[in-house]
Amino acid sequence: MSRVSVEYKDHIAHVTLIRGDKMNALDDAMIKAILNAGQEVAASDARAVVLSGEGKSFCAGLDMASFAKMAHMDPSEWLMTRSHEDANEMQELALIWRRLPMPVICAVQGVAYGGGLQIALGADIRIAHPDTKLAVMEMKWGIIPDMGGMVLLPKLVRTDVLRLLTYTARPIGAAQAEEWGLVTKLSDDPLTEAIALAENIAGQSPSAVRAAKRLIDLAETQPRAEVLLAESSEQVELIGKPEQMEVIAAQMQGRKPVFK
Repeated sequence: MSRVSVEYKDHIAHVTLIRGDKMNALDDAMIKAILNAGQEVAASDARAVVLSGEGKSFCAGLDMASFAKMAHMDPSEWLMTRSHEDANEMQELALIWRRLPMPVICAVQGVAYGGGLQIALGADIRIAHPDTKLAVMEMKWGIIPDMGGMVLLPKLVRTDVLRLLTYTARPIGAAQAEEWGLVTKLSDDPLTEAIALAENIAGQSPSAVRAAKRLIDLAETQPRAEVLLAESSEQVELIGKPEQMEVIAAQMQGRKPVFK
């Protein structure tokens, strides 16, 4: 049964979780479908990605059947295997969006709980409806966030906020999430705004946008000297190249650039 749809339009990949009747909760089929969708988009020439969930909610996290399944699994074999570079399969559900070479904008409505929140955090930008509820929900079930959350959360929120969210599993509203850094901005129509933002990004130089994402990812983790060198190295590959010359020509002629 299909769990995720991927559509391409105007250089934008639209990735939609399509288990709306179950609040897009994560089961085995959904997990595999999300990973497959990410891998497909990674190999495409899309210039931006919109990630969303159909129905009332973005993603409510693991479904109850998945929790029941845990009792019959060897957690060491399941979780300690590095199946995707430095991550396991569950961690890759969130990290695959950060690994994509193009920016990802996530539209969030309803709830983003547990694994659903961590998937959203893998995006570059999150636009949420004002009524959205978000939670680092794992403590409710006696576990910890383990889908890349501890890579992504410390870059977004203060340590005391991270600890409060993790220790309590308490849902927070979208306005509080925006204030704390979990959400980029609020919108009464997050999907429409996410698409508009993706269209804006898709109109920029594709090579410059991908270089910027690589540089930002590196800048968040690497020492000053390496970041400065990477700035120079990435810029060398952009200046004077066809895409940059087209940007300049379009600016001078008052038109939109056209990239081949």
